[in-house]
This record gives sequence, C-alpha cells and structure tokens, in this order.
Amino acid sequence: MIEFQSVSKQYPGGQPAVDGLTMSIAKGAITVFVGPSGCGKTTSLRMINRMVEPTSGTITVDGKDVTTVPAAQLRRSMGYVMQSAGLLPHRSVLDNIATVPRLNGVPKVQARKRAEELLDVVGLAQTLGKRYPSQLSGGQQQRVGVARALAADPPILLMDEPFSAVDPVVRDELQQELLRLQKDLAKTIVFVTHDIDEATTLGDKVAVFATGGKLAQYATPEEILRAPANDFVASFVGRDRGFRHLGFTASDGVTLHPVPTIIRGANGWESDSTAAGGWQLVVDGERRPMGWSATGTETELVPGGSLFRPGESLRRALDAALSSPSGLGVAVDAEGRVLGTVRGGEVLALIEEARQLRQAAL
Repeated sequence: MIEFQSVSKQYPGGQPAVDGLTMSIAKGAITVFVGPSGCGKTTSLRMINRMVEPTSGTITVDGKDVTTVPAAQLRRSMGYVMQSAGLLPHRSVLDNIATVPRLNGVPKVQARKRAEELLDVVGLAQTLGKRYPSQLSGGQQQRVGVARALAADPPILLMDEPFSAVDPVVRDELQQELLRLQKDLAKTIVFVTHDIDEATTLGDKVAVFATGGKLAQYATPEEILRAPANDFVASFVGRDRGFRHLGFTASDGVTLHPVPTIIRGANGWESDSTAAGGWQLVVDGERRPMGWSATGTETELVPGGSLFRPGESLRRALDAALSSPSGLGVAVDAEGRVLGTVRGGEVLALIEEARQLRQAAL
C-alpha cells in the first residue's frame, strides 16, 4: 500500500537523514520503524504525509505519488499520533477528537457523535468527554490522541513514538489496546519507536534503521530476533535476543499444576486447601490472585510477580515462574481467576525441546 522507492532526505551541510530507502509497507498491517536516535526513522514516517519533503525518490500510497496530492488534503486523509498527544489545551476531549472531521466539513453534531463513539473504542469513559486535556492522566491523553487520529476513519495511521512519554505499566496497557484495536479495525499502521521490545511486540514487520539513514533489515520480528542481518542489527537487538525470541514460541505443552490457596476476604484469611509446607497462593473471593504467603506467616502478603494466560508464549510462562517468589508462575483465565501454576524447570525443558526442533528443521 505504501511504497518507498530510492527515497533520500538531505539537509544542507549535513549527512543524509534518510539514504536511498526502498521498501513496501503492507496494507492492513503494523509496520514498526526502530533504531537509535538520528537514524532517520521519524523523518521517514513524516515523509509519508509530507510533513517532511523528500530530497529525491518517490513515495506512493495505493500507487499514487504523494507529492501530487495537496499537503493539507494528504494529512487529513491519514491519522497521526505523536509522542505528547498534541491535544489542544483549550478544547474539551470531545472537541479534540472531532477536530479532523470538522476540518473535513462534517457537521458539528455528527462529528461530536463520532467522538463519543470513539471514547468507547479506545477504552475511555463517556464522562471524560467534557474534560480538558489537563484534567487527564498521560495514558488517557494518549488514548484521546489515538481516538482523534481515528475520527475520520483513515486507512493509514502514523504513530511517532506515541507511548514513550508514559510509565511502563501504562505503556504496556496502551500497546495491548493498540493490538486490540488493530484486530478490530485492520488499519495500515506505521509506528516509530526506539524500543526493540515494543517493536517486536507490536510489529507484523519491523524495519531496523542504522545511523546515517540506512535500512539495515526489514523482516518479521521473529526473523530479526532469530537471524539478525548483520552485526549492527545483532547489537541493537541485544544479547538477550534469544529470550525475546521465546515470545514467538507457543506454550501449548506447559502443564498446569494445582496450588494450595488462601482466601482473603472481609473476615480475614481462610485456607481452602491443605498445604504440607512452603508457599500458598492468596486469592480473593473470586479466586483472583493477590500474592503469596509462606506457611507460618499467613498474615504477610508477598507480591506475586507476573501472571500467565494459557495460549501465551513460552517467554510469558518462564517470566511468570522466574518473577514469582515461590518459583511457581500463576496461570489465570480470561477473567483473571486462578487455573493453576507453571514450574520453571518444566518450561525450560519445553524451551530446550523447541530449540532442538528448530535446529533439526534447519
């Protein structure tokens, strides 16, 4: 859908910001541009909607040269989300979201109705619609930014490091929200980040840019982690790329084991199973995990680490076991209720089995 053909951007008196970029971006997929600062990834993104004009080469969208479309018209045909959300401080949330439809001539009532619908789409309460940006948290502002970008229902969504200014917990929530939205909306998304973990989490394909505006590798996240094209990509991905690669290995064979539990309710703690010793999992009345308690210290709650949902990757299963104080990863269902536990040693055995199968297939 989007084609770069020998595209370069040269600023006066400096090295090329982008140097001979040629690549095809698939329709309906998330393509992530990743690389160190100054590698040309943001410049490449902004050349798609002509916020930056290329020095040479051609960029086409659906076969049409973007330079043949008036810049303002081109930008209104694409959604754009930036790092700081870029909301208008003097306008309400609903009016911020309705900005592009209003610029496109949509009546105010219709534009605000569309804005109200999008609050639900991005996971915001309707009551926030009348607030101003300063009354929202950073994560809420970024959700409004995404809603504004979707307001005119554009086929293309450009996202320039949209989640880098929020804390890690909110960032993970926003990443999962974007994946959920993409499953429903199937937009063509071009996403810029400097974080390789974010790139491999979100991208259907990942473009790794090297300093000097060169495209170092363009492939699926799994291929980049498994087989970096050169020393630069291997160095940028990091020494723990083997662990990251586990994110693409299914956990189908992981065994779930029963776990002794203690129910923590309004009337205190009550054991619902017999433990011969060691750790017991503390749950609420709905059997949602709250933490761990060592036998003999039933009033002390120890944080439980990350959770694992069957169907997720071996990386998630191993992380759940390694981050747990008991050494047992807690598996939960879609509603967050305890299903059982996974054991680190058994997950490692499955990882070794998967490694041997991959080697045999080479």
